[in-house]
Amino acid sequence: MPAMSAEVAALLADLQHPREAEIRALRAIILAAAPGIAESVKWNAPSYATTEHFATFHLRSKAGVQVVLHLGAKARPGVDLRTVVADPAGLLEWRGADRATVTFRDLADIEAKRAAFTAVVRQWLDHV
Repeated sequence: MPAMSAEVAALLADLQHPREAEIRALRAIILAAAPGIAESVKWNAPSYATTEHFATFHLRSKAGVQVVLHLGAKARPGVDLRTVVADPAGLLEWRGADRATVTFRDLADIEAKRAAFTAVVRQWLDHV
């Protein structure tokens, strides 16, 4: 698994988030999903990139821990991931043709959805 960045570790230490264990678990899952994933801080939250940022935590979600899957900061006209990303577990809540969120309630929910989430992340990376 790639090394976790000191920048994200410092952010999480200062943040003292009530769902720190969940964030750490999801952080490890995302980094292990494929080679070449790097993490940094974007929009004051952990964010993940290969050639472009593709996943960013939404740390203020009331429903649990939320990960926003996207194709960078700008919308890509003509790209509709809803038609090419398989989501048989129903994890994705689509926010647009190139943007979706996944919400996890707790560690048990993360563990139950680990394989499905990893599969979605890997598919998403095909379009970054």
